[in-house]
Amino acid sequence: MYITIRDRPGRTAGARAGRVTSTVLLLGTVSLLTDISSESVNAVLGVYLVSYLGYTTLAYGVLDSLYQGVSALVRLAAGWLADRTAQPKWIAASGYGLSALVRAGLVVFSGFGAISAVVTLDRLGKGVRTAPRDALISASSPPEQLGRAFGVHRSLDTVGAMLGPLLAFAVLLAVPTGFTTVFVMSFGFAVVGVVVLLLFVPNLRPGRAAATRAPAPRPSLALLLRPSFARLCLGATLLGLLTISDSFLYLELQRRDDLAVKYFPLLFVGSNLAYLALAVPLGRLADRIGRVKVFVAGHLALLLAYLAAGGGWTGAGATLACLLLLGSYYAATDGVLAALAGQLSPVAVRTSGIATAQTLQALARAGASLAFGALWAAHGAVTALRIMIWLLAFAVPVAGLLLRGTERDRAEVEVAAG
Repeated sequence: MYITIRDRPGRTAGARAGRVTSTVLLLGTVSLLTDISSESVNAVLGVYLVSYLGYTTLAYGVLDSLYQGVSALVRLAAGWLADRTAQPKWIAASGYGLSALVRAGLVVFSGFGAISAVVTLDRLGKGVRTAPRDALISASSPPEQLGRAFGVHRSLDTVGAMLGPLLAFAVLLAVPTGFTTVFVMSFGFAVVGVVVLLLFVPNLRPGRAAATRAPAPRPSLALLLRPSFARLCLGATLLGLLTISDSFLYLELQRRDDLAVKYFPLLFVGSNLAYLALAVPLGRLADRIGRVKVFVAGHLALLLAYLAAGGGWTGAGATLACLLLLGSYYAATDGVLAALAGQLSPVAVRTSGIATAQTLQALARAGASLAFGALWAAHGAVTALRIMIWLLAFAVPVAGLLLRGTERDRAEVEVAAG
């Protein structure tokens, strides 16, 4: 892997040599630090609320629904604002900063309402930062290398997502009830991530760069109302409605295998290790054979993960298979969806395009978490998982048909951008 010295929209010299830009690596470092912060909390929050504080799975479903969906309330607005102001770095920085500040609230609050408020504000920060950050990645990378660029970024992101649970595990191993220590550590890493972003990441402005080459359209969401982009959003939303929170799978694995609470964070480590190993290879594969194919295949991996968790198998082998498949799902879908949305959006509204696709997916996942929490509370984990297995088995081929051919519609984007 090589680093280019200067990142400019449209620069392709680095792409011919397979290079990854310094902006991608710097943003990956910010995400690494931020994910150490957020995933150290995520790795213990479910077991902290359900096993330690005694909340029901329905209550946790409500909280996880907030976690998944609140960011959708501001993601579109943040994307539109970044396009209108041509200041993606500073919009992203405000989101990272908000999440860092509220993370300190976990140290002093333990009530469900207070924790819900902290989670809500944290996810608002994520909603503000995600699309502008992904737009910076798109702006610094040539189109034919977007899969690789997002794969490298997600790999660095996943290093943090793996280190966070490991640090949480180390804390709980030393102090079995040391949840407050985990929360303090989380706050510190979040602050360092914000500092790296402010001091080192350049503020690339793709909309203004495009305007110097050709007249650009006004940043309007109406430019996103084209068949290929609409089908992408519809397919991603359908699949998102059947994507339950990782924590529910981990809670079932812990219950099924009678896993001690102190080992719970290691489940996050296992899936993130698979994600780390596969993010770049699957990103490069998506560039070669088509992003839609890899995106749909990722949801087949998710279906198999559900089967490994709720299909009647037990023991270490089934648990490891579930973690490997879950990591494969994220490696095949997370950065690939952003790359697809960026590819199908004109430069002037690229951030809004990425935000739109991610927002619809986030809202769908929020609904899935709430519904699954209710199903678990009413019928038990195994029955709830089997319902999701049947529904997802039906939805994957339907989404494949919806998304078929969308990548061939780049001409729509070029005409709109001109």
